[in-house]
This record gives sequence, structure tokens and C-alpha cells, in this order.
Amino acid sequence: MIRVAIAADSPVVREGLKALVTTCAGMELAGAFADLSGIAALRPDVVLASALEPGDGEGPPIVLLAGEPDPAFTHERFQAGVRALLPRDAGATQILAAVEAVGRGLSVIEPRELEPLLHTGAVQRTADESDLTPRELEVLRMMAEGAANKTIAWKLGISEHTVKFHVASILGKLHAGTRTEAVTVGIRKGLVLI
Repeated sequence: MIRVAIAADSPVVREGLKALVTTCAGMELAGAFADLSGIAALRPDVVLASALEPGDGEGPPIVLLAGEPDPAFTHERFQAGVRALLPRDAGATQILAAVEAVGRGLSVIEPRELEPLLHTGAVQRTADESDLTPRELEVLRMMAEGAANKTIAWKLGISEHTVKFHVASILGKLHAGTRTEAVTVGIRKGLVLI
């Protein structure tokens, strides 16, 4: 069960988000407020916020419903504790999926917002990430889709033995013990989008 606190300055938005959270079987409403003050005391797993200024990065992770994409804004918000950034007009399914992902330790960003961040350098890559070859990135993304080695080999037109070599290399470079762990690390580092 994910405990969710809501912070929205608009009473209408606040009530709508409360209704959304209370209808989801895997979530529990911890409380709803006009701002972020006092929310940490409730010890929620996730804060669902609308158009508010996040704090200093301390406290529970935040799913923020915000305006138009802007790389500087996005980078600044992620530094301040936001773990999912969605447009204000995000649908119920998208909001609930983001809350669930953040509740499980993942971060969520729309692909249209990620691309500018990669080009501006706001997303920092570690040496391990940059060491993945384009082919290894393809293999990692197919692993994330649940594809078996045989399927990956067929799609890429390479041998299954070569796929095994790429998988072993990916595991080593991402310091992962299993395929699942490699995919999880890939998601966290922004190499795989969900």
C-alpha cells in the first residue's frame, strides 16, 4: 500500500486528486493540504503536488503536475526532490502510474522532456553509462521489454551467443547481478524509458 499525501493550492484540484487516490486499490490517502508544509510529519511514501515549489530535496519524493517542459525547470525540480514530472493535463492513468512508480523507487519523466535534458547536459552520465555501446543499449531496452536472448538475436539479426556476450557486458558495466537488476539500473539512470 502506497501512502500518498496531496499538496495543491487550488481546492478544486486538491479534491480531484483526493478522489483519484482514494479510488485506487493500492493507495492510501495520508492527507491533503494547500502547500507542502507539514506533509513530512505524515510520513507519506509519495507526495502528489500540483504547481507548487518543492522543498530542498529532503522529505518524501514528489510527483509534480507542472506546466510546459523546460530543461532548466525540470533539472531544478529533480534536484529539489521531485521524482516524477507530469503535465498539468495528465490523465488519471498517467498520474496513478507515476505515483506507483515513484512509490517503488523509480523516477518518471516524459520523453519530450528528457531529450532536451540530454542535449543540455542537465542529465549527467557516469563513466559506466557512457561505456555502453549503442548495440548494448538496444539489447538493454529489449531486455526491459522482457525479450529473451533468442528473440533479441532474431530482432537484431545476430547470433544468440553474441546476445549473451552483450548481456554479460551490460551486467558488468552496470554492476548488476541479474537481467532484472540491469533493467532497474537502466531505468534509474535514464537509459531505459518506461
